[in-house]
Amino acid sequence: MRRLPVYLLLDTSGSMNGEPIEAVKNGVQIMISSLRQNPQAIETAFLSIITFDSNAKQIVPLTDLASFQMADIRATGTTALGEALKLVSLCIDKEVAKTTAEQKGDWKPLVFIMTDGVPTDDWQSGLSMFKQRKTAYTVACAAGHGADTAVLKQITENVVSLDTADSATISRFFAWVTASIGVTSTRVEDSGKELTGLSELPPPPSELNIVV
Repeated sequence: MRRLPVYLLLDTSGSMNGEPIEAVKNGVQIMISSLRQNPQAIETAFLSIITFDSNAKQIVPLTDLASFQMADIRATGTTALGEALKLVSLCIDKEVAKTTAEQKGDWKPLVFIMTDGVPTDDWQSGLSMFKQRKTAYTVACAAGHGADTAVLKQITENVVSLDTADSATISRFFAWVTASIGVTSTRVEDSGKELTGLSELPPPPSELNIVV
């Protein structure tokens, strides 16, 4: 079976402490519950969580939805986005099955990045490594006004911004991510075609501003 790998890169730096980090935890739990109700997603989607603060860590390896258990996350430290991009590149190399002459590999992975700040490490070296990996699409979310959308636009064309990093807005972002994973898993199952960008995803809610 061809899996649809989904990588969530979540900023857990100190500025996310309090309401934002709690909203992220809730958002992930609700997302998993919703996707488990989706017959296509439960068959196809596999999810991994990478957090980044002063370091990047893969706290949940690529896991099917039925077995997925969220690890505890705390907000502390700086914003090692570059290290997270390097780590997701290595995880894609290791976890995503390649297509060979004998078999079809996994579908191209989906990557969702959420950050509320500016990278504090050498993000460009992480980006050059990430750019060498093939993803179906990458979406970056700037949560609140502290995030640098210009940096995120260099990572991907698909950038959305949230005016505030409060629980209501973050929950809307995760609801949209859930819908996007659901639509993508249905599309690959039904038509064998991959989605390529924002235009093919469900329209974002009004709280998400598309950065052009």
